[in-house]
Amino acid sequence: MSVLDHKIDFAVVLSVKGANPNGDPLNGNRPRQNYDGHGEISDVAIKRKIRNRLQDMGEPIFVQSNDRKTDAFSSLRERADANEELNKILKSKTASGDDFAKIACESWIDVRSFGQVFAFKGGADKGVSVGVRGPVSIHTATSVLPIDITSMQITKSVNSEPGKDRGSDTMGMKHRVDFGVYVFYGSINTQLAEKTGFSNEDANKIKEALVTLFENDASAARPDGSMEIHKVYWWEHNSKLGQYSSAKVHRSLTVEPRVEEPKSFDEYVIELTELDGLKVEILDGL
Repeated sequence: MSVLDHKIDFAVVLSVKGANPNGDPLNGNRPRQNYDGHGEISDVAIKRKIRNRLQDMGEPIFVQSNDRKTDAFSSLRERADANEELNKILKSKTASGDDFAKIACESWIDVRSFGQVFAFKGGADKGVSVGVRGPVSIHTATSVLPIDITSMQITKSVNSEPGKDRGSDTMGMKHRVDFGVYVFYGSINTQLAEKTGFSNEDANKIKEALVTLFENDASAARPDGSMEIHKVYWWEHNSKLGQYSSAKVHRSLTVEPRVEEPKSFDEYVIELTELDGLKVEILDGL
């Protein structure tokens, strides 16, 4: 595989309808909002979904969710120990952190894409503290307009324990965004790609994951069809540094409502300003 030899910028436009795209555990799991009332989806949540899609595509993933893991390991340390080459380094007294990072990047696509902090305690084996900076950076997704949140109480319909009369005690609250259009941006840095071995083929896999981001992602908070990718914008520069800064490329895309209170994606307009010498690939979500 050839290491990525040109800068890439991207943007994703998505909609949320009757779902909680990213609950805030510090606020009763209500959908995240900034101080202006705009909805947010954290970069960590977006990277989790990308990892899940890459995993569905058969790619080896180091940071796997417990409910989606494809191996028998219950911790990152166990997954690292199961890699023979990494295990040798953990036991070696002479191997360097660079050797550890190199093997980890070769073994897992999410490590060479997003980076990873490996901090494992020593014991009978040598401990390790290695940080890998990944070339793929992703911004927090933010809604175009402030969001309206609907909350409802939920109650139990069965006994949790035997021998008790069933009651309708309140179990908790569920929250949803009625409707919102969100946008997030990202970039892929060639200098960091050279260090992790991130390839042109890896970049295409990231692009494919973005287009299908919410496939196989349904939950009680995000029913099938409630989260939708509408557009992915993919800019490939002709050099390592790129013809334009990422900020200027990202500003070339604007998403605005056509009406005062839009209720569907069709009531938004997307405008793209062309930048001389920089082509953009526009992909529709599935």
